[in-house]
Amino acid sequence: MPDAAVPYNDAAFHTAEKGLSPSARAGREIWFKATAGNARFHTYTFQQRITALIDWYGVLRGDQRNTRFKTWGLINDPDCCTPGSVGCPASSYEVTYGFDWCPGDQTLLKFVGKPGYRDPACDFKDASAAASDPAGHRNGREDSCNLAFGTSTGALGFRKFPNPRFDPVAWKKLNGSLGTWQGYDHKLSSDSSRADFKLRKLADASIEPPFLIGTACASCHVAFNPARPPLDPEHPKWENLSGLVGNQYIRVSEILVSGMPHDDLLWQIFSHARPGTSDTSAIPNDQVNNAGTINALINIAQRPTFAGEKVNRWRKAAACPTGAKESTCWCEPGKPGKCWEKSIQTETVHHILKDGGDSIGALGAIQRVYFNIGSCAEQCWVNHLTDLRQLDPQARNFGQTPFDIGQCRRDCPNFRAVEDRVHNILDFFLTAPEGQAKDLTEARANQRQTAYGQADLVRDLETNFGKDAVSRGQQVFVANCARCHSSSKPPFEVVDFRAIDSKTGLRADWLGNDVPTPVTEVGTYRCRSLHSNHMRGHVWEQFANEDYHARKTVSGLLEPHDGGRGYYRNVSLLNLWAHAPFLHNNSVGPELCGWGGDKANAYELYRSSYVDTSKPGNPPLAKDKQPACWPYDPSVEGRFKLYVAAMQDLLNPAQRIPKATKVDEDIVLDIGPRIFDGKEEKRLIGFTVRVPAGATAGNVGNFHHKDFIVDLVRARLKPAELEARLAKVLPAAEAKQLATEMQGIGKAIVSDPGQLVEVVKQARARTPALWQVYASCSAEIENDGHRFGEDLSPADKKALIAFLATL
Repeated sequence: MPDAAVPYNDAAFHTAEKGLSPSARAGREIWFKATAGNARFHTYTFQQRITALIDWYGVLRGDQRNTRFKTWGLINDPDCCTPGSVGCPASSYEVTYGFDWCPGDQTLLKFVGKPGYRDPACDFKDASAAASDPAGHRNGREDSCNLAFGTSTGALGFRKFPNPRFDPVAWKKLNGSLGTWQGYDHKLSSDSSRADFKLRKLADASIEPPFLIGTACASCHVAFNPARPPLDPEHPKWENLSGLVGNQYIRVSEILVSGMPHDDLLWQIFSHARPGTSDTSAIPNDQVNNAGTINALINIAQRPTFAGEKVNRWRKAAACPTGAKESTCWCEPGKPGKCWEKSIQTETVHHILKDGGDSIGALGAIQRVYFNIGSCAEQCWVNHLTDLRQLDPQARNFGQTPFDIGQCRRDCPNFRAVEDRVHNILDFFLTAPEGQAKDLTEARANQRQTAYGQADLVRDLETNFGKDAVSRGQQVFVANCARCHSSSKPPFEVVDFRAIDSKTGLRADWLGNDVPTPVTEVGTYRCRSLHSNHMRGHVWEQFANEDYHARKTVSGLLEPHDGGRGYYRNVSLLNLWAHAPFLHNNSVGPELCGWGGDKANAYELYRSSYVDTSKPGNPPLAKDKQPACWPYDPSVEGRFKLYVAAMQDLLNPAQRIPKATKVDEDIVLDIGPRIFDGKEEKRLIGFTVRVPAGATAGNVGNFHHKDFIVDLVRARLKPAELEARLAKVLPAAEAKQLATEMQGIGKAIVSDPGQLVEVVKQARARTPALWQVYASCSAEIENDGHRFGEDLSPADKKALIAFLATL
């Protein structure tokens, strides 16, 4: 436990702001605390519209604070304490409703079950607005209350708010006391014949929780400072933390479905992501297996930009032209001179996200993160998402539609509160010590508490990797890697990759160029590159610039890949020693597991993804042949050991054991309406579909069942129309064959609906084009590709590993 003499307030949080400009200070506080109103989304909208249940108590309960990191990968808030511990202001969990006590709770807890709570964001200290802004924007910022801070839950970035609808009498009846939520573990029904037998009381909307839980950006991005990790990961201090390094341990996908039974479709599809990755399309749901790493936002001032790109976006203005339409210019009522005008202009921008989709400027990309974590959902974007249950192509939510930034600005004050201060967040990125690279030399100096410099690191590396390994490794890097993984210009032979930029004080070379590269050239798992959310007609269309939409299509891909898809931007290799495993999905290197793979522990979430590609269907590899997963180890030596193992995996692709995440329990889907006559539940019509354990999770999620069902109807009623449609995406002979196959599938399913999965599986084997047409991605092996360097000699590979450890 923390020292009893430590005062439980947020003074240490603010001490970490030392040296920041007022703007960066404001940005840091917003980054760590602002939810922009998404607590309502995570408490109500997510469950109702996405139909996934979050067990916030199971994730955040105070009595499991000491295992929170190795279970969920969450970072404990140093300013919070365990009720009843020495010095903690809360005497018991009855006071805190089962959670940690955190600064601000002395006020917040008084308003559980009551209206009138004043959010701490109302007292937020704004920095001065940019002098270049029109006067109306400088003087008319949205009320900071709409940043919605709440107080910490005990896990950094996860914030709680008092629920005015909370009923303590109903709560005690369900749970037995105010200090636990375990009554939520009860089933909705004790009758196994009922459909709600599988569901927990979490689905009972009549039992309101004491808190609404929101998320700030830090929930995924705060992590341990690689150069100064805590001795005990469950009890870090602020000096051990960085808000921008990215959490390579968090299991955010599992958190979002933590209240679902494990044989549910959403659990099996959502929770396949590796620690440190997040499927940022899981909520917009473009039905593409999209898991990607939570990026390290380091040395951003040196990140490459791209000049001369055509950007269609809203810009600050003092007034609108006479006769302008609201769709192109809008002035905020009651705030003279605060207007926004939309137009296409040529600008210099970053390429952000794995494929560079966010490309209207860094401010727009930061703003979009708030939508991705739930802000303004009901006012702005939830009605633009795909509803997986909507099968009528003419109905709303059959597919995505574009989210309108202008409409969201008009209708959502939380949007305006963030937008008016998003430049502060960017200043935090650009100036904060938290966002600076942490070299291995610094980490080892801190670890050894003695002078330790670059020469010492080179000496140690050459002891392990061979004489002159570092200098030789630089030559290997220049010849094989620098064309993608350097922001400098050739000739790379003369580049000093450790040179410091005199203006920023950062490494001059960002060790990446951010240029979009066809996925066929990289050869890595291509599903993330086929992400479609930024395409025209899709939900995040307005966050991609005109150059993105005009990208050339990539030849050699079977799946649909128009509209900007089919590319990856290469990543920075800064501090590679601290950020293994590798690739965009953390698939290259040992698999990580918080508890060490102990399946006897109820909270062990690790699922082995190693498969046997020598057998049909790529089944899971026999347990005695699976490499053991690696327990979380954020120490300096733990990170370095993981780095070396991952580099060996990266440079020796022939030795990689293939990985493909599999469904580990049968998924049972009951399709069709039911009625309850007062005595028993009866299905009026329908059938049960079973997806067997061992199916590839990505393939299940990538299957476009809506298009498939619509075409089954066409095959029965309008076969010529179906064949004509298929001929637009397939050669004529294949289109005819697939149209005939679809007629056979329809007949087989009508005969026995429960055999849907098996019928489709057999049809795919006969007609491979079926998967090409009805799957967004047919790739299966997740750690394939990036074979650059496999032909190097063993000595050159060791030298490259040594050199990259110095950067």
